[in-house]
Amino acid sequence: MKNNQMQSSKLLKLIVLSLLGTISMLLMFVNFPVLPAFAYLTIDFSDVPALLAALLFSPVAGVIVQVFKNLLHLLVGGGEPVGVTANFLAGTMFVLPVSILYHRFKGVKSLIAGLVTSTIVMAIGMGILNYYLILPAYSLFMGMSDMAIPSVKWTIVTAGILPFNVIKGIVIALLFIPLFTKLRPWFEQKRATIS
Repeated sequence: MKNNQMQSSKLLKLIVLSLLGTISMLLMFVNFPVLPAFAYLTIDFSDVPALLAALLFSPVAGVIVQVFKNLLHLLVGGGEPVGVTANFLAGTMFVLPVSILYHRFKGVKSLIAGLVTSTIVMAIGMGILNYYLILPAYSLFMGMSDMAIPSVKWTIVTAGILPFNVIKGIVIALLFIPLFTKLRPWFEQKRATIS
């Protein structure tokens, strides 16, 4: 009987994560630019379902939703491999710190502190990754040769990537905090049911 309950619980988690991953992928298509000079950097709300999974289950669940979302997005032709990889890395850097802090300290203060930490980690992490890996990958695989020039990379990172990720983190946090506050009682009930 206990074995059946564990299998049912695992199946339910898998179904919930698949559903959140699918919703997350669909949300990637609803996006908008925030920096006119870097219109290709667009904000979407696809990290919200991953955050929900990470807070409901575990930080790993949030990463699973990020993987699912990005693989689906690639499969439906919504992006190319470099961009999808960058999205996965940014999403993971955003979801992990907040979910780790929340699971450790449980509360709205830890959620807010986690979202601030996640925004900083994502902004700095994506700045470094773009300079050393992502922009050179665009240069190599997408034929954007100017992306390999150090001064061009530096301008893109400091004037585009860094401020974009700070704005993105703030926008997602401002949406997520009231959403999570409303859903928190439901969260606690579902966590007790599923775990």
